Amino acid sequence: MATATDRAPHQVQVHTPTTQRVDVPRRGYDVSGGGIKTLLPERGPSTSQIIAVLVGVPTGGTLLLLSGLSLLGTIIGLAIATPVFIFFSPVIVPAVVTIGLAVTGILTAGACGLTGLMSLSWMINFIRQVHGTTVPDQLDSVKRRMADMADYVGQKTKDAGQEIQTKAQDVKRSSS
Repeated sequence: MATATDRAPHQVQVHTPTTQRVDVPRRGYDVSGGGIKTLLPERGPSTSQIIAVLVGVPTGGTLLLLSGLSLLGTIIGLAIATPVFIFFSPVIVPAVVTIGLAVTGILTAGACGLTGLMSLSWMINFIRQVHGTTVPDQLDSVKRRMADMADYVGQKTKDAGQEIQTKAQDVKRSSS
């Protein structure tokens, strides 16, 4: 077993700083003195900040007041209506269940319809990407193929007409 004297001694390195650290004051703050000046920026608020505060504080306060009044009205209404709900619960519970099921059915139907439309849209986009063409490009291609086919049929008709005419002339010559 190795003892402490058998091991190699640890080496210790001492690093001394070669440069001194200089505290750079942050922008807008006075680091030379103490007091409140160290917390305040050098410049005042901009005009847009002042307008935002002048508009935001009354608006926020008004909305907070309205939400408090709404909460208070809800609590008072619930306190008054609770005995009525308990008294009429044999009628209200089935009505709530029926209305809940109806709303659930309507929402489910809407979700299924929306899912179907999204699926159709996805399929159309997928088919467009697979074929690499859009509907107008496909229509142009179909028009060109139809025009080529019409030219081909017209040429075949002319050829057949000339062949019939040639045979008729041959028959006429051979019969005379």
